[in-house]
Amino acid sequence: MNFHYLESAADPRVTDYTQLTDVHLRKLREPAEGMYIAESSRVLRRALAAGHRPRSFFLAEKWLADLADVFEQHPDVPVYIGSAALLEEITGFHLHRGAMAAMQRPAPVPLPELLAGARRVAVLEDIVDHTNVGAIFRSAAALGVDAVLVSPRCGDPLYRRSVRVSMGTVFQVPWARLAEWPADLPVLKEHGFVVAALELTGDAVDVDQLAARNPEKLALVLGTEGAGMSDETLAAVDLAVKIPMRPGVDSLNVAAASAVAFWELRPRD
Repeated sequence: MNFHYLESAADPRVTDYTQLTDVHLRKLREPAEGMYIAESSRVLRRALAAGHRPRSFFLAEKWLADLADVFEQHPDVPVYIGSAALLEEITGFHLHRGAMAAMQRPAPVPLPELLAGARRVAVLEDIVDHTNVGAIFRSAAALGVDAVLVSPRCGDPLYRRSVRVSMGTVFQVPWARLAEWPADLPVLKEHGFVVAALELTGDAVDVDQLAARNPEKLALVLGTEGAGMSDETLAAVDLAVKIPMRPGVDSLNVAAASAVAFWELRPRD
């Protein structure tokens, strides 16, 4: 086995794991270095099952037996082992979910390939909270969304918190980052999608009304937290749709709203 026992937090071999709590650095560094962090034994197993390649593993000795089969399948990948205190000093937080792995980011999926055969697509406009991104992916995986597209300024689905909140379902749902926003929206229409914005506007139709139409292909655009959908995006979509609510409440958290809408707008045949 390719095991390496750590003795110092300054060990240069584990720079992939240093100070993972620094959000700004991670957002800049992980994509630039072509990597992401899979946190917890369950999540890293899902990443491996999706065909993603590990750069290294990082864990306390007590988790070795639990992941022995993984290490046997990847004998050339280094496994870094340390005490709980040392691992916490390196990462900046206490590891209590088993192992971590630094994973190689997969190559982006071309947009036409992503849309081929898809009937339901979610589009995230500038959703910056990684918890919301992860929760939306989890709902998408559970409720039949075939692909997710994210705007250029949207949070990274492979950021550590997004991956963890999604329980690794970000590896199940194909996704791609759009290059131009909202200029890329017409590509969906060219592929036969009705494009609907989940937004409270004066002419928005109730979500169950759109569900009754049961469009063959539907792309649902979800807007950023707080400010909601941009005017440019609303001008580019085919229609707006809303979730009816009791008086006194005007909206749901975007992750909760996505789950309601994904379920209601699922294909009916």
